[in-house]
Formats: sequence, C-alpha cells, structure tokens
Amino acid sequence: METEIPAILRARESVAPERFTFHSSRMRMTHVTPEQLKAMDADSDRCAVELSDARVDVLGYACLVAIMSMGLGYHRTSEERLHTRTVENSAPAPVVTSAGALVHGLHTLGARKIALIAPYLRPLTRTVVEYLTHEGIEVLDYEALEIPDNLDVAAHDPAQLPAIAKALQYSDADAVVLSACVQMPSLGAVEEAEQLLGKPVVSAAICTAHQMLRALGLPAVAPGAGHLLSGAYAETPWAPGAVATAD
Repeated sequence: METEIPAILRARESVAPERFTFHSSRMRMTHVTPEQLKAMDADSDRCAVELSDARVDVLGYACLVAIMSMGLGYHRTSEERLHTRTVENSAPAPVVTSAGALVHGLHTLGARKIALIAPYLRPLTRTVVEYLTHEGIEVLDYEALEIPDNLDVAAHDPAQLPAIAKALQYSDADAVVLSACVQMPSLGAVEEAEQLLGKPVVSAAICTAHQMLRALGLPAVAPGAGHLLSGAYAETPWAPGAVATAD
C-alpha cells in the first residue's frame, strides 16, 4: 500500500492534472497467521479514526487476506463500519478495502474465471480462493508461495512473477491476478505478464487504486498499471453498495 499505490498515483500525475498526498496508519502484523490477521483487523477502527483526523478524501485498507479470513463477504462489513468511524469523527470518507477492490476489479473486467498468485501459506490461499468463489469468480489454478514473514513478502522479487504465472493453468482464464496481496510487489511486472500471457493482468494494489480513484470521482487511469487502469474502465461505477455518497 505504501509503495505501489503512491507509484500508481504518481504515474497518473504524468497524464492528469490531479495531485495527491498520501497518509498512513499502521495495524501491526509480523507473521501472516490467522491469529495475527484477526488482531490486525481489530485495530482497523483506530486507524480509520487517525486517518480521518487528516480529513483525507478516501481511505484504503490494505491486507486482502485479513479481510477474507474474517468470513465470506466481510469486506462489505468492514467498509461500512470503518466509514462509520470517519462519520463519528466528523470527517466522513469512503473506504476501499483491497479485498473488496479485487472482487470489484475482476467483475469490472468481466472476469468469471481467473488464475492467481498469492504469497500466503496454502491454507490462507485456499481462504482467498473460497472467498472469490463466493463472489462468483472461479479460480481455475493458483500458486501459493508460502512466505510466512510479512517483510519477506514485501521483499519478493516481482521479476519472478511472470514466469510463475506462465506455469499456471490459465488458458481458459479471463484474467490473471499477479499478486493477491497488496504487500507483495508486482506493479513493475504487470505489463510484461500481460504480453507474456495474452490476458488482462491485475493485482490487489491495481484494483485498490482503481476503486480509490472511482471513489474520488476521478477517471481511473494510470500508465504502466495494466489493462484495468488503461482507460478502458476509467468511468466504471464505484463498488455496488459503497457508502461514499451516504453523507
């Protein structure tokens, strides 16, 4: 969230007039385990209040698997609850979760069947698969890289991802998720992967940026970020059921 989202927005600044500031508040997690993910999510209310102190225009919740491990469809509950925290702080702002953004980004592409790469241990990766299946997205194949340490996830070399994706059973997929985790970098490899696979390629970070821009009412376009941010989906609606216009 603190590297690729700003990189996408800075790339957008090269083709559009809007300028952005970036503010962050951290929920602690060192190892990607169900216990630490649950504790991390419980801390998200504090972060929402702290960020709304800055009167930000949109909040993005990074950690896709923290949301998905809390139960099917939980991104809707989280987004509504955290938005309520900003309202209570007299600073209402829309909330985008990376989990909800990935779901909506894939639906925006019309992707009913996908292949994906995740850094998580296999049980947590299966949680992601089950979550997406519940949202009407069939996962034809996936690779769980099984990296337990959160810092090691961030240090994974994105240049390895296109070859890993190439080894997946993706021929019948409508899209490929190069990184189902905002922590694992992939932005620099997305366009290479699209050319290699001949499919739209997204990541949790790209989908989050798309939804944050749409929540701001801005065209969702940024160079170097794959098909979803190419301009073809610049004006698509923000996620159904979102709360940005409730105030």
